[in-house]
Amino acid sequence: MTARVLVAGVGNIFLRDDGFGCEAARRLTARELPDGVRVVDYGIRGMHLAYDLLDGYDALVVLDALPRGGQPGDLVVLQVGPEDLGDAELDAHGMEPTAVLASLSWLGGQLPPTYVVGCEPADISEGMGLSPPVEGAVDAAVELARRLLDDELTRLPGRADATTRKDRT
Repeated sequence: MTARVLVAGVGNIFLRDDGFGCEAARRLTARELPDGVRVVDYGIRGMHLAYDLLDGYDALVVLDALPRGGQPGDLVVLQVGPEDLGDAELDAHGMEPTAVLASLSWLGGQLPPTYVVGCEPADISEGMGLSPPVEGAVDAAVELARRLLDDELTRLPGRADATTRKDRT
């Protein structure tokens, strides 16, 4: 059985760097991906992401702009668990990733092992197009996500080749 991993690009392309996750997802789909990996640009469709997660994925990777006070274009990979989500309220017409993920339990689902590949935005004002530092970070973020997929897939149940793949790295 092949493990199922969902990669979710999230953000609003009409708020400049907030569209980082959408662009990273678009570029990731152009790469060869392991079996069982599905990449979706959810944009601001939070309910769509929540309902897709009810299909029972083994892992989730979220690509998103993530303001943390660093330099624009800085990348970070975070592991997120239920204890990190709080009780944010889900907006059926927007995308607040923590609220979407927190809603899984009351929708009857469970949060799979979850990672966020985040990028420090420079500009989230109205407008289209990424700022130069964020645009320059997209390919590195895609590579981070690709390595994370390889690493995470070796740990998931249902991967007969997990030991072999792990030993080769």
